[in-house]
Amino acid sequence: MRLYGYSRSSAAFRVRIALNLKGLTYDNASIHLRRGDQRQPPFLGVNPQGLVPALETDDQTLIQSLPIIEYLDETHPEPPFLPADAAGRARVRALAAIVACDIHPINNLRVLRYLSRPLGHDQAAIETWYNHWIESGFQALEGLLTTEQGTGVFCHGDKPGLADITLVPQVINAERYRLDMSPYPTVARIYEACMKLDAFAAAHPSRQSDYEE
Repeated sequence: MRLYGYSRSSAAFRVRIALNLKGLTYDNASIHLRRGDQRQPPFLGVNPQGLVPALETDDQTLIQSLPIIEYLDETHPEPPFLPADAAGRARVRALAAIVACDIHPINNLRVLRYLSRPLGHDQAAIETWYNHWIESGFQALEGLLTTEQGTGVFCHGDKPGLADITLVPQVINAERYRLDMSPYPTVARIYEACMKLDAFAAAHPSRQSDYEE
């Protein structure tokens, strides 16, 4: 398999974690988003949407991080990313969606650049925008993770799964933008539990070959 990604892409970070948890090896193809590699013909031939990640398998190319992760879970069932029961699967998918569907899409690089260049907002305004949407999502996550019985060491039970895979990159982003995490102790606790695992730690942006400060 070949993973087209970028060290600081949250979506690619998710897929790196998933591949590591499954114990799968892959070739890394760096698509430098800040230099515009994603808009160049070679990568558009891989993914016409011009976004990372994309995962090449033996017979197809997969796009969008959550479908890629569920593909990996279906084709390599151990360890599972989703609970065995339907209600548990719905809960985990909902927790993951708060990050992947509500926070991340309006805070990714192309949105931030649009706020800056065509719309003329300065860095302070962009950081306010960024943290507002993380705070909104983390407030919801903290409430759910604190009050629902399904929460364990990780977002659901005592083994990491889909919700944790999506949560960790978002906490890294929050740290990058200096968000105060003290209102979210359960989110922070689960993040710390994840980062004690090699699969999460090895996927961290700073440990990728294309990482830049």
